[in-house]
Amino acid sequence: MSVAAYELQADTLSAGAMSEAERERLILEHLPQVRLVARRIHERLPDSVCFDDLLSAGVIGLIQAIDNFDPAQNVRLRTYAEFRIRGAILDSLRETDWAPRLKRRQAREFEAAIARLEQKLGRIPEEEEIAAELSLTVDDYRRKLTEMEGLNIGELEFLRDEDDMPLILKYTASEEDSPEVTLERTELERLIAGCIDRIPKIEKTVLSLYFYEELNLREISEIMGLHLSRISQIKSQAILRLRTAMAKRWPGVS
Repeated sequence: MSVAAYELQADTLSAGAMSEAERERLILEHLPQVRLVARRIHERLPDSVCFDDLLSAGVIGLIQAIDNFDPAQNVRLRTYAEFRIRGAILDSLRETDWAPRLKRRQAREFEAAIARLEQKLGRIPEEEEIAAELSLTVDDYRRKLTEMEGLNIGELEFLRDEDDMPLILKYTASEEDSPEVTLERTELERLIAGCIDRIPKIEKTVLSLYFYEELNLREISEIMGLHLSRISQIKSQAILRLRTAMAKRWPGVS
């Protein structure tokens, strides 16, 4: 029986009624989905993060998705599974604290500096101004941005609401179309778009290629004709700006 067929019959099945054979078949059928999600996340993390660890966490998320799937919610199993797989992987990264605490603290300091300058200047601060606010040379500031590579993607997706739900995952993975969810999703998308519109054009371009076109940094460097390390710096700075802006505009995030 295909996944589609299972989903058509799911309204007559509960997790407890599913046979062990059906459960095992669904797990095996969705394993390629786990590998795909884990690979996409791994590509955006430092080389020190083990891919197999992400894969293992993703498999746990898949099993939880199959065991807890409720067809009454009008969400396809594959969509729900991807949400749980991705969430399990991101949670595993958070629990293992893969990013050194020093980098996390440094990222917060940079965000605070950007926020102070925006309030003082009434506009988006330039790179040189941010470096000066941190009492760094531009070269030192860029070097520290490079060191943050890999930290930002996880931190952005861990931006959470008052229910501890990652905002990006909450609204991009849900297919629920209730008026409340639709309104909140629309508002979040509007805020993100507005924040992105305010950042410098080159940073906006890098974010677009990285998140929406899903290109890696090396591919982006080739397209834009800039050194790989410079693309990394631009991306990190853009994420810091975006986090700073979202934290001010979306209540309850941390």
